[in-house]
Parts: sequence; structure tokens; C-alpha cells
Amino acid sequence: MKALKNIFRTFSGSMSESLQSVLPICGIVLLLSISLSPIMPGVMVMFLLGALLIIAGMSIFTIGSNISMEPLGDGIGVLIGKSKKRVLPVLICFLLGFLITIAEPDLTVLAEKVDGVDNWILIGLVAIGVGAFLALALIRTRRSIPLAKILVPLYLIALLLACVPYACVVLARLTGQEWLTTIGSIEFIPTAFDSGGVTTGPITVPFIMALGAGLASMRKDKRSAEDSFGLVALCSIGPIISVLILSLIKGPSATEDAGTPITYDINTQEAFLRFLDPEGGIVKYIKEVSMAFLPIVAMFVVFQLIFRRFNKNQVARICVGFVYTYIGLVLFLTGANVGFMPAGELIGSTLASTSYKWVLIPIGMILGYFVVSAEPAVHSLKKQVEEVTNGAISQRSIGIALSVGVAVSVGVAMLRVLTGIAILPILIVGYTVPLVITYFVPPIYTGIAFDSGGVASGPMATTFILPFAIGACQAMGGNVLTDAFGVVAMIAMTPLITIQVLGLIGKTKRDKKMRQIHSELGQISDGIVYYDEVEVKAHGKK
Repeated sequence: MKALKNIFRTFSGSMSESLQSVLPICGIVLLLSISLSPIMPGVMVMFLLGALLIIAGMSIFTIGSNISMEPLGDGIGVLIGKSKKRVLPVLICFLLGFLITIAEPDLTVLAEKVDGVDNWILIGLVAIGVGAFLALALIRTRRSIPLAKILVPLYLIALLLACVPYACVVLARLTGQEWLTTIGSIEFIPTAFDSGGVTTGPITVPFIMALGAGLASMRKDKRSAEDSFGLVALCSIGPIISVLILSLIKGPSATEDAGTPITYDINTQEAFLRFLDPEGGIVKYIKEVSMAFLPIVAMFVVFQLIFRRFNKNQVARICVGFVYTYIGLVLFLTGANVGFMPAGELIGSTLASTSYKWVLIPIGMILGYFVVSAEPAVHSLKKQVEEVTNGAISQRSIGIALSVGVAVSVGVAMLRVLTGIAILPILIVGYTVPLVITYFVPPIYTGIAFDSGGVASGPMATTFILPFAIGACQAMGGNVLTDAFGVVAMIAMTPLITIQVLGLIGKTKRDKKMRQIHSELGQISDGIVYYDEVEVKAHGKK
């Protein structure tokens, strides 16, 4: 009976958190549907059913991730951290990063939008990037290398690679050598930066963050807590660099066509049946998540057979957690892709077709503010940050900083849709600012900030905000590749600034308080000395 009460308490708490995350989005969409952006009844039914699935899926997924992915990642991290060998742990980290990336559903969604390159080639290349940089993260943690010293050169490399196609176009015009324009693809740059965001999704983040905590726990120095963060950050930059290199060799293009009319004139029954469609409904995601989970389950089985890390009760608990995680992820992805994606695309298209297109910016900012709180991996991040910092950095402060950052990024993305501003200057400024701030804030904020960028750009960004931008771009006849794509990259970019600004404010307040304390202690000390001198003089007179 007590066990049932504990299960009910855990599930009700997770359900309450999910409701608080999703209901604001539902309220905004309902308000828009009766005012600025009328929605067909069938699309509204799909959206509401999708919301129910997302709430249930997020609740179940959170519980499952807590009792399976996190203990598994932490256990592997502890064993790797204890190992005295040099090469084997690096190879294990590479393999883990490779397998966990192939299991990420968001990456499959992105790969399907890219034409000219086989899906598995793109997925494999991104997985290699994540594996290589997860191995690099292990080396950084072992040698206690400051995260900023690694991130700054890596982001400079990524930005330089992004500049190559632009430089080749300029050189082609100056020299008349047209073949230079075939090097890279300007249109593919937003998609390359998007890949860094979608790679770190609901499966990857809980595991990698727990792995980082396990690695750092083996060190007893004062920097172990701050070094537990940063793995997600390095795993985000890896795919960006690898895909940019791919684009220089062969510049693919996305399959989305600008100007395609968006219509969802379906009745309520057809809307319901779409969730059962074998090609695009829940059956599809049952298969996809099954394929995604096979590498993780196989990794757990091999790990347990070799190292015997967990006892029977722990193994049973992790297996139950895998089931919860699987069911929750199937429900969540079905609700997001089948229910939320059409609504986002249709709302964006409708608003862009009106005479007051500028409302895309404030509405996009409002949606961005609330959408990030519905990302499953965000809850894992906030929980771990509060635990590692012993409550010094609260879940609430991280949540607000993330929401503000994503709101700004979606607002700028909508400005790009309206004006056609190139994304590269925004990326250069957007990454330069947080990289400079890293030299002025406590290192732990740098790790948290760059991890948050990957966490914020999860399934909700790819299934609601990206379709919202695509719908608006198509309605305006813009270039989807250059104007709509890149919104995921921008969602991953702005939290780097807002969270580090949070750290800068906190550092300033602490410094001010310490100066005040030292000043008061100095005054007290002066008073004691003065009192002693008076007493000495008084006794001398006596």
C-alpha cells in the first residue's frame, strides 16, 4: 500500500509539472484561434489530443528517465572515472555518444528534411561528431581543463567554416571562377547549426548529464561540481562542425518548398484517425522509438554483464524505468508531431497572410517563452543544476533565464522571416557575446549555460516553433532554407547569454555583499582597538 502511495505521489507531482508546462501553450493557441488566427475544427481536435498525449507522455517520461537513464549514465560515469586506463575510457565514450545519438528521434526528423544526402549518412556523421566530442569531454573532465578554453576555439572554427561559402561567392565574383560557388552551401548553414540543437534531445540529455555527474564525482577537488556540466555543450558543437564540413564537400538542400499552400480542411473524425495512421501516427513512433531504444538497452545489458554495477533490485528498477521512458516518449512524440506540428504551421501561415504581419514577432516571443518549459529534457537540467549547486542556483531562476532567452531568439527568428536578414551575422554576434562573458562569470555558469542551449532546442522546438516559422515563411513566399531554418539554432544560442548574465548578476551581488561584510568587520575591528587603547590609558592613569 505504501509503495502504491509513493507511485501515486510521484506520478501526480510529475503530472502537475507537465500541466503547468503545456497548459499556457494551449491557452495561447485557443486565444489565437478565436481572434487573429482561426483554426479548422479538425486541426483544433488534433492539437487538443496532441496536448493530452504530451502531458501524459512528459509525465511518464520524466519518471522513467529519473529511474533508468540517469542511474545508468551516472553508473557508467563513475566506472569510467575510476579507470586508470587512458585509451579504453575514451573509446567507450565515443561509442556511447555514437549510439545515444542514433537513438535520438529529433535527428531523424531533421535528416528527413534534407535532400541530396542519404539520411543514414547524415545521421552517422552527426553521431560521429557527438561521439568524438563526448570523448573530448572525458579528457577535459579528467584533466580539469576550463570549459571556456575548449569552447572558444571550437565555436570560432564553426563560425569560420560557416563563412567559407560566403567567401567563395565573393571570390567567384572577383575572379570570375564560377566553380568556387560549388564549395559549400549558403542555404545549408542554418540547417547545420540546427543539427547541434536537435542532437541533444530527450534521450541524450538525461544520460549525458548523468554521465558527466558520475565522471566528476570521482574527483574530490573544488572544481568537480562545475566540471560535471559542459558535456551537452561539447556534444552540441560536434555535430555543427561535422555537418558544416559535410556541406563544404556536398551542399545539400532541404525538401521544404517555399510557397506551398497549407490547408488542413479535415473533419474531427479524420483528425482523430491521423493519430492511428500507420504511416504517420502512433504506430510510426512505436517503431521509431523501439529502434532508438535498442542500442541503449543493448549497452545496458553489456555494461551490466561485464561490470556487475547494479544489484538485482536496481536492475529491475532500471528495466521498469526503460518501459516508462519508452511509453512516455512514444506518447510525447506522437502528440508533438501529429497534434502540435500542424497547428504551429497553420497559425504561422495565417498570421503571415494578414495585413498585420508584425504580430508574428510578439506572438512568437510569447510562444517561445512558454514552449521551452514543455521540453522534457529541461526538467532534467533544472533538477540536476539545483542538486549539484545545493540549491544555490534554483530551478525557478534557470527556468526564467531559459524562457527569456528562447523568447528573444524566436522573436529574432520571426524578424528574419519578415525581413530576410541573413543568419550568419546574427550567429557571429550571438556566439561572440557569450564566449566573451565566459571570462567574467564563475565557470559553473558557463557549463550550465552552454548545456542549456542544447537542452532548450528539443522536440517542442522542432515540432511547434520550426513549423510556425516555416508556415509564416511559406505564406510570405520567402526562402524556407535561409529564412525559416535556423530557428532551432537560435533557440540553442540565446540561453548561453541569458544564463551567463544571470551568473554575472549573481557574482556582482556576492562581490558587493562580501565588500560590505569586510567593511563592517573592519569597523568592528577598529572599534575594538580603540576601546583597548582607552582602557590601557585609563589603567595607566590609575
